[in-house]
Amino acid sequence: MPTIISVSNLTKSYGELIAVDNASFHVNAGEIFAFLGPNGAGKTTTIKILTTLLHRTGGEVLVAGADPATNSNDVRHNFGIIFQEQSHDDDLTCYENMEFHAVLYGIDKPTRTKRIKDMLTYVDLWERKDSLVKEFSGGMRRRMEIARGLLHHPKILFLDEPTLGLDPQTRNYIWDYIQKLSTTENMTVFFTTHYMEEAERYADRVGVIDYGKIIAIGTPTELKAQTKTSNLQDAFISLTGHQIREEKPDPHASIKRSKKMGRF
Repeated sequence: MPTIISVSNLTKSYGELIAVDNASFHVNAGEIFAFLGPNGAGKTTTIKILTTLLHRTGGEVLVAGADPATNSNDVRHNFGIIFQEQSHDDDLTCYENMEFHAVLYGIDKPTRTKRIKDMLTYVDLWERKDSLVKEFSGGMRRRMEIARGLLHHPKILFLDEPTLGLDPQTRNYIWDYIQKLSTTENMTVFFTTHYMEEAERYADRVGVIDYGKIIAIGTPTELKAQTKTSNLQDAFISLTGHQIREEKPDPHASIKRSKKMGRF
């Protein structure tokens, strides 16, 4: 399969703090790729670099054949993104949120009218198109954001903790849509998650990152075989030495780690 995301020796630092440390990996076109790691591991920083929101300190990055740092407009038209924090306007209707996004992407009126209807129908929200988003449940908001992120037919969908805080039933519902969209839109999905079962169940391949470093990459089966474990959570613990941290990240963790490794 062709490569759609290529990352080589990526580094992002803030003074002495190393957020991403010489990371290299690739994502194939059409695959579902999970980025696993604890809080503060460098997942969100990496996504922000890939999606033009941050400039890297060093290394090479290509997204759909373009460099996010020098060809940001080309890159942006090739991806959709669902942030961990909700990014819609609660005081607008579902349809108004969708239309505003379509206008930002320069989609002409006839095309966006059809596309909005198609996508809201696909995520079972067309009947609620005129409802204010503040009336929506968490799962409905997530579905709307996924539909909105797909309006411009992106080649890549970035999902940063797409089901965080949702109940298990709603999480499964959201993932049913993501899998269908990946297939029907022939779209690459790059997601981060705290939920090990999501990565094990839905990802074609998994990249494990900790302290800004890529620890391992492979299919869930390969990672379990590599660590001689029976599930991805145990494989993760074997690879990193700890479970995914739920607490707030230590802003000096990378400095401490680097000092231990003799980098400073």
